[in-house]
Amino acid sequence: MNKQELFENIKRKKSFLCVGLDTDIKKIPEHLLKEEDPIFAFNKAIIDATAPYCIAYKPNLAFYECFGLKGWMAFEKTIKYIKTNYPDQFIIADAKRGDIGNTSSMYARSFFGEELNIDSITVAPYMGEDSVTPFLSYEGKWVILLALTSNKGSQDFQLTTDENGERLFEKVLRKSQQWGNDENMMYVVGATQGRMFEDIRKIAPNHFLLVPGVGAQGGSLEEVCKYGMNSTCGLIVNSSRAIIYAGHDENFAKVAEEEALKVQQQMEKELKNIL
Repeated sequence: MNKQELFENIKRKKSFLCVGLDTDIKKIPEHLLKEEDPIFAFNKAIIDATAPYCIAYKPNLAFYECFGLKGWMAFEKTIKYIKTNYPDQFIIADAKRGDIGNTSSMYARSFFGEELNIDSITVAPYMGEDSVTPFLSYEGKWVILLALTSNKGSQDFQLTTDENGERLFEKVLRKSQQWGNDENMMYVVGATQGRMFEDIRKIAPNHFLLVPGVGAQGGSLEEVCKYGMNSTCGLIVNSSRAIIYAGHDENFAKVAEEEALKVQQQMEKELKNIL
């Protein structure tokens, strides 16, 4: 899915919502534990319920890899289910990979190769150019670099300044644009960063931003849109726990659908400023 196709999907659905599939077996409804694959059963129900209101899904690999082979199989089945039944959905592997060049090449092959063929992957940029460029060698795929994250610890490194007053996240934004462009690279910017989106847009005005932190982490959708939206929307706003764990019984998928609809309706109002 290229940039224009992504924007067309946003306009068609009047939504830029990404549903995060951070599926914790300890939090899913108890009746699903009787299923052969409880994680996939939960994901399938959530996807079927929320697909009309979102444009992307973001499974977080940590929630699958911790279960070894069974977890990886649930991840693969989830990816194939989305691709088969909802091909208009943009799929983000939230893996936060990044290593020396030959290792990154193998990570890129894992997610962008024929077996999974996922649209995009989150990548940690702090080992530099040769840890990122292997992911950029796949035509039609997206690298989503960590820039300014939503967690409290982001202040430990990302906001530190050099002798010229440039903050580390700003250096990441500037330097990485020598490796890719707004047709194959996005940035992770946490919703909790508020007006920092203004500073990010000065450096990366045309890139899409993947924005976690709305919902359970307390980020404001209105603030994100006010300071981060551009003429092609430029935002993919993720909500995980606030949607997928909104319900706790056999009606969990219906409750998730209602929560996704609420977010979509808020997004439709925000999109009126550019559509």
